[in-house]
Amino acid sequence: MKRLVYEDERFKFPFIAYVPEEINGKLPLVLQLHGAGEYGRGKEELVYVERLGFAHLFEKEEFPCILVMPQCSSETFWPAQIPNLRIFMDQIEEEFEIDTDRVYLTGISMGGYGTWYMALAYPELFAAIAPVCGGGMMWRANVLTMPVWAFHGTEDEVTYPMESINMIHAIRKHSKEDVRLSLLDGVGHDAWVKAYGKELIEWLLSKKKA
Repeated sequence: MKRLVYEDERFKFPFIAYVPEEINGKLPLVLQLHGAGEYGRGKEELVYVERLGFAHLFEKEEFPCILVMPQCSSETFWPAQIPNLRIFMDQIEEEFEIDTDRVYLTGISMGGYGTWYMALAYPELFAAIAPVCGGGMMWRANVLTMPVWAFHGTEDEVTYPMESINMIHAIRKHSKEDVRLSLLDGVGHDAWVKAYGKELIEWLLSKKKA
């Protein structure tokens, strides 16, 4: 896949994208939000967004989608950037040919919280979400009508497993969609190591908005 780097001020966030070598028509979009360890403090640190998550798969193999990994400034955090992420998504749809019925959101730790909060704010945008070691607002979980696959390590002492457990429990009260929770036995805060494999990307790409 082609690796593209965007650092200009046309976009709300700098980002790295992986795009198929050949594009025929509109493609699904996977938006991945990084954790606090991958904050940006300058252009030379944009590569941090590739440290964790799907990048290790996309640099080796071709997938029929576009992976976009924006970088959050160290002066803020993803849940505070939800309105700007909404604008950013519009900018991405202008830059690339995106199938808006197949837009997926995932994130790690701080990005896991960002995933929950973005989906809670704009549930109509996403065909499926995959928050990893994050948490959200249970009282608003009724708006999450898309498929969800959450991951959390049972030994996580940075973001506690109950954050994901409570969200999934709240969603299952009303949702008839594919709602999953993978509690990873003996795993600490690094649930992303097991979460971001081919099984997850294939699961995401199998989902489409009704």
